[in-house]
Amino acid sequence: MPDSSALRDERPRLNRDRVLEGAVAVADAGGIDGLTIRSLSKHLGVKPMSVYYYVANKDEILDGIVDLVFSQIDLPSPGGDWRAEITRRADSARQVLRTHPWAIGLMESRTSPGPATLRHHDAVIATLRAGGFSPALTAHAYALLDSYTYGFALQEAGLPFDGEDTVGDVAEPIMERFSTGEYPHLVKMATDYYLQPGYNFGNEFEWGLTLILDALATRATR
Repeated sequence: MPDSSALRDERPRLNRDRVLEGAVAVADAGGIDGLTIRSLSKHLGVKPMSVYYYVANKDEILDGIVDLVFSQIDLPSPGGDWRAEITRRADSARQVLRTHPWAIGLMESRTSPGPATLRHHDAVIATLRAGGFSPALTAHAYALLDSYTYGFALQEAGLPFDGEDTVGDVAEPIMERFSTGEYPHLVKMATDYYLQPGYNFGNEFEWGLTLILDALATRATR
């Protein structure tokens, strides 16, 4: 039987990156409320004091994992077509937030942003400015785009259905309670649109994003 020192040598060495990656895994599994020093140390297989060697407190962990999430979102390129680049960034952000839904409420809440967060913001601003946006329109556009992207991700994370043709599993039992005729417009909308074959709520994201980009393009050319 190997001695305890040999077993310790076989364990992956702990470092700050591994601590933060572990924190993301814990949050993915149980939400941000389930992320504590104790749950993180248990996930890493170490004692809580070992975690404190790399991060001072939970706030530092939150700053770090938010920065990790930002690092996973594709950066837009200021040298490309602004509309295509912003679309790529929005699509990437939505997909990343589907993987880490706990991050939606944290993305803009931290007051000590990390390098990946700052690079992200800088790249978006640079892309809009290179696309001919004034400073004021850039600020308006960035706020609007993030409100839409984060808001859609939040709504999507809370829906009790997912994917094509899954609305009916939830909607049809609800509609059985509408036999009184009290909600005619809701029933007709559901039967004429939401419950039609091929409907996928996720497709609404691209429709809404296109509408926003059309409006921004009009403003940018004035």
